Amino acid sequence: MNFIQVIMYCGIFVFAGTGALKARTHQMDIFGGFVIAFATAYGGGTIRDLLIGAHPVNWINDYLALGLVVGAVIIVSFFETNQIRFRRTIFFTDAIGLGLFTVTGIERSLAATINDGYAVIMGVITATFGGLLADILCGEKPDLLKRGELYATACAIGGVIYILLKKMGIEYNLGLFICICIVVGVRIYSIRNRVRLPEV
Repeated sequence: MNFIQVIMYCGIFVFAGTGALKARTHQMDIFGGFVIAFATAYGGGTIRDLLIGAHPVNWINDYLALGLVVGAVIIVSFFETNQIRFRRTIFFTDAIGLGLFTVTGIERSLAATINDGYAVIMGVITATFGGLLADILCGEKPDLLKRGELYATACAIGGVIYILLKKMGIEYNLGLFICICIVVGVRIYSIRNRVRLPEV
């Protein structure tokens, strides 16, 4: 297992946990938790693979990935805390998941001979569309579409810097780590300091 696969599996576990926590805030049962966790963990990667023509999609026949989703839901089902702490936990796990899935999506796209610009777009889709799908299923306004939030923008910033670092010949694993840190850092900074994009 190489480093990008480790990142991918970490992202699946983190996003599955985020989805399970979101399901709990909507008082869903264990089945609902699995549905939302599955959508959050796999949604973005599935859409990416369909767009770039990768067959089969990334999670088919991958029992480890499925086990991580199941494990995340079971762990969350035993984890009790108040609603404020829940929302804070969801935010931080979501931010980490964004970083992990951005680099995963970029690398998988580059491996499929997608050019640099569209690889960044595929990284953004990988990171954000699972959460988009989960929010829709939960009847919430998706974070991706909330006014001015640096959500997809954080992924795009990290992705562009990652591509530039690759062009400069930076060490592979270090580039991955830097990208993840930038995405997480931009996302957290933008919320804490109310940084917003201008309106249309």
